[in-house]
Amino acid sequence: MRDKLNQPLTVEGKSSNKKKSTRGKSFGYQVLGFGAGGGGNPFITATGGTITCSGNCRIHTFTGPGTFTVCTAATCAADNLVSYLVVAGGASAGNCLAGGGGAGGVREVKSPVTPYTASPLDGYPSAPNRVTVTAQGYSIVVGAGGALINSPTNTRGNAGIASSFAGISAAGGGGGGSGGAGGDSPTGGTGRSGGSGGGASGQQNDSVTSGAGNTPPVSPPQGNPGGPSVSQGGGARSGSGGGGATEVGVNGGSPQIAGRGGAGATTNISGSPLGYGGGGAGGVQSSGGTAAGRSPCGSGGSSAAAAPGSAGTTNRGGGGGSGAAGTCSFASGAGGSGIVIIRYKIA
Repeated sequence: MRDKLNQPLTVEGKSSNKKKSTRGKSFGYQVLGFGAGGGGNPFITATGGTITCSGNCRIHTFTGPGTFTVCTAATCAADNLVSYLVVAGGASAGNCLAGGGGAGGVREVKSPVTPYTASPLDGYPSAPNRVTVTAQGYSIVVGAGGALINSPTNTRGNAGIASSFAGISAAGGGGGGSGGAGGDSPTGGTGRSGGSGGGASGQQNDSVTSGAGNTPPVSPPQGNPGGPSVSQGGGARSGSGGGGATEVGVNGGSPQIAGRGGAGATTNISGSPLGYGGGGAGGVQSSGGTAAGRSPCGSGGSSAAAAPGSAGTTNRGGGGGSGAAGTCSFASGAGGSGIVIIRYKIA
C-alpha cells in the first residue's frame, strides 16, 4: 500500500511530476524574456536644434540660440563624450581701401566613438576641450556676424559675436581696418583682434598692423591674424584680407591687388564636408582693380567695381569682404553668422 502511494499520479497517461517540471521551465523562460525586453536605451537621448543622423551617430545643428537637452545619458561613460563644432560670427570689413573682416573663431572636438573626418583644429588631445554630457539642459549661443559699414566716413569693421556650448566659447571675428583722409590712418587702418583678426587697410605712407587672431587664446588656436599692410606709395592701393581659421590673411598689393582672406577649416561633423571660418577679402582703391573672391569656407569677397563687398555666408562664420573705395561711401560686406553642431553615438 505504501509503495502505491509513493508512485507518481498520472493524468491522461502522463506523469504529474513531468507536467510540473514543464511548467517550471515555461515560467523561467517568461522571466528571462521580460528582463531582456525591459531594458532602457543604452545611448544618449537628447532634444534641441535640427536633428539628423549619419551612420551610427545623431547630429544636432543649431543655427540660432537654443537648448541642447540630454534626456538620458549613455550607460557607457565613453559614449557621453560628444563631438562638437562651435563657430562664432565673422566680422564685417572696414570701408575705404579697407581690410577684410576676420573670421569667427572655430573650435572642434572629435570624440573617439563618433567616426567622421574632423578639421585640423580638432582639440581632443587637450583634455579641457572635451565635453562629457549628463542628463541636463545646455544653453546654446550662436553669434551673429558683424553688421556692415555703410557710412561716408572712414570706419573700421564691426566685430562678430561669440558662440558657445557647455563652457566652450569661440570668439567673434575682428573687424577690418579702414583707410583715412589722404590714404593714411595709422589707428583706423589697423584691423581689430578676435577669433581671427581683421585685415589692415591699404596705406600710402604708413605701415599698419592687422588684428591679432586667437584672441582670447585657446589651444589649438581658433583663428589667425589678418594680413598686415605695408606702405604702397602714391599709386593705387588695396587692403589686406582678414584672418581665417587655418591661415593668416594675405597682404594687399600694388597696383590694386586685393588681399584674399585666410583659409577656413573643413570638417565632416554634419555628415558631409563643409568649410567654416574663412577670412574676408580686402578692398581696392577704385574700379578696375583686382578683386579677391570668396573662399570655400564662407567668407565674403571684394569688389573691383564701385560696389559693396559681399557678406560672409550665413552660419559659416566667414568675414565680410570690402568693396572698391571710390569716395569711401560704399558699404562693406557683413560678417556671416556662426553655428553650433553636436554629434554623438546612438548605436
